[in-house]
Amino acid sequence: MALTKYERRIRIKSRIRKIVSGTEARPRLTVFRSNKEIYAQIVDDVTGKTISAASSRDKEISSVKTTKIELAKLVGKTVAEKAMKAGVETIAFDRGGYLYHGRVKSLAEGAREAGLKF
Repeated sequence: MALTKYERRIRIKSRIRKIVSGTEARPRLTVFRSNKEIYAQIVDDVTGKTISAASSRDKEISSVKTTKIELAKLVGKTVAEKAMKAGVETIAFDRGGYLYHGRVKSLAEGAREAGLKF
């Protein structure tokens, strides 16, 4: 029987997580995308702490009325600015089982524009 979209994404996500891990020197930028919103957080997997996080539900981002792709770019910039304040410059990008396309790609480009190195 064929896999559902969700099962396929979880399988891809676990394959990615075997390889990508966040350390204190190079934490992991992880992405969650729902139909309406997008969430990003920078995680140190060694200590299990979230260094910074942002989402399209934050007040300063949700007040902007624009497309979901442009909102994702704003989320990327916001999470990158918060990470830079916390002293993080390089990250490992975890696309969370989603294709590197559309909103996920836009979020990554926004983070790069704000100064994060992948």
